Amino acid sequence: MTVCLVMWAMMLASLQAHAQGTTIGQSGLKVPRFVSLKSDRVNVRAGPSTDHKVKWVFRRAGLPVEIVSEFDNWRQIRDSEGEEGWVFHSLLSGRRTALISPWQSVGTLVPLLRSPREDAPIALEAQIGVQVDIKECKKGWCEVIAKKYTGWLKSNLLWGVYPNEEVK
Repeated sequence: MTVCLVMWAMMLASLQAHAQGTTIGQSGLKVPRFVSLKSDRVNVRAGPSTDHKVKWVFRRAGLPVEIVSEFDNWRQIRDSEGEEGWVFHSLLSGRRTALISPWQSVGTLVPLLRSPREDAPIALEAQIGVQVDIKECKKGWCEVIAKKYTGWLKSNLLWGVYPNEEVK
């Protein structure tokens, strides 16, 4: 229960930062923004240089992260658990991915719908925490791909997109 509350608080913090407006970072792109990890091994450092110690290592390509700051060729990122650190820019990709409701209880199934409507038939059910590719998002709905399966979810059920964000 405590983990769910912490996750929910982190999601709200991300949403508030986004709602307060984005700025343009040194890269010329918006900050904050979501990206994904390009490699199966990404060192996350305590600061923006190789002189800073490695805090942890991600071992999952495609995992969504949020860029919250930029310094030179380094990006300060936040993961779905709210942890922050610095990653070299070339280890990140503009490919949009998301995690399905990582703040919900383990074992929860989330229905992916056949179309972006509340009353649409269920295409399949996915467990929370499943990593999906974002095909598109519009009007509060996102079409996602999980392995070879496609379905629609409300954007507020995903960590990796902002509410009502348009993704093409």
